[in-house]
Amino acid sequence: MHDELEFSDDPARLDLDRVHTWLAEESYWAEGRSRAAHEAAVAASRNYGVYDRASGEQLAYARVITDGVTFAWLCDVYVDAPARGRGVGVALIEQIMTELEPLGLRRIGLTTADAHGLYERFGFRPLDRPEQWMARMGPLPRA
Repeated sequence: MHDELEFSDDPARLDLDRVHTWLAEESYWAEGRSRAAHEAAVAASRNYGVYDRASGEQLAYARVITDGVTFAWLCDVYVDAPARGRGVGVALIEQIMTELEPLGLRRIGLTTADAHGLYERFGFRPLDRPEQWMARMGPLPRA
């Protein structure tokens, strides 16, 4: 990992205000997510952050929903706009994959509209048989 970056899976270290702002106000997938829903999602997930080693400022966030045995869902991946282009996203995904590897998960899923190249570097591919996957969509949770 870059010398100036620090990866952490400690949820106590998360800047919850900053992460909520990123997701609820700046992302295309979680726009309008309530603070209560955000906190509930964080509490029910494995959470990861990348931080500037010198200042301690959080630069990126992602969370993983998993049973820890067979399946995981990587979601809410966000890199702060000023930190983009510095390898922060690559470092984040690399460390998450390293943390998940010992679990021996059969499948790790995600959805993305704009970062296919990043995830392809870590073995993610379009679904072989997308017709086998289904989703039930609903309104954003308002926990």
